[in-house]
Amino acid sequence: MSALPASTPSAPAPARVPLLTVRGLDTFYGKIQALRGVDIDVNEGEIVTIIGANGAGKSTLMMTICGNPRAAKGQITYRGEDITRLPTHDIMSKDIAQSPEGRRVFPRMTVMENLQMGAVLTDPVHFDDDLKRVFSLFPRLKERAGQRGGTLSGGEQQMLAIGRALMSRPRLLLLDEPSLGLAPLIVKQIFDVIRELNRNEGLTVFLVEQNAFHALRLAHRGYVMVNGVITMTGTGRELLARKEVRSAYLEGGAH
Repeated sequence: MSALPASTPSAPAPARVPLLTVRGLDTFYGKIQALRGVDIDVNEGEIVTIIGANGAGKSTLMMTICGNPRAAKGQITYRGEDITRLPTHDIMSKDIAQSPEGRRVFPRMTVMENLQMGAVLTDPVHFDDDLKRVFSLFPRLKERAGQRGGTLSGGEQQMLAIGRALMSRPRLLLLDEPSLGLAPLIVKQIFDVIRELNRNEGLTVFLVEQNAFHALRLAHRGYVMVNGVITMTGTGRELLARKEVRSAYLEGGAH
């Protein structure tokens, strides 16, 4: 395996000002426990990633933060407010936006209509500027503005899902498996955009990702999840260098 790059992440870690905090989180699907005593912190201006194998509980954690499924035990706070029991629509109105696993664009709506849906909770006075920003980040979306979302390629749909989330002007962006099923070149483009948003705008990003190599290169800090339990934590660089992480998640994946 080739030597790992030292350039991770793209910017120094910001000061530790808590934005999202999870403590002692348990989540169940019926009688099956999916999360066990999960503790995480996402500080203002950070990129934080959760890595792990398929089925480890990463997406369940993301969905529990958004209120569905509901946490059975533990506490989730955002900007110091307990949001553990809030309905999903109330959580997502608190300058939090999610780009979900599987993208889930509105297939019969055009690209422009999808982006308009992302902006429904924001002041219309910002729409033109926000649209210009999204088209600058993802020029392909401008080219496809009148095309239905369901006819886009997988990479274009992922760009649209992230662009739609950005139209809500989030302070915290939740990204669930943004590289899933995409070609390496598209993955690089999307991760470059995430890095740019964090570095240039200070956007806080919480990233769930199977592609550990790309995620840990990008992140200021990371957590490893195995069977619903956090087993390791550290900076992106520290986790990239851990023998256990490299053997479990990086062998053959550094491309």
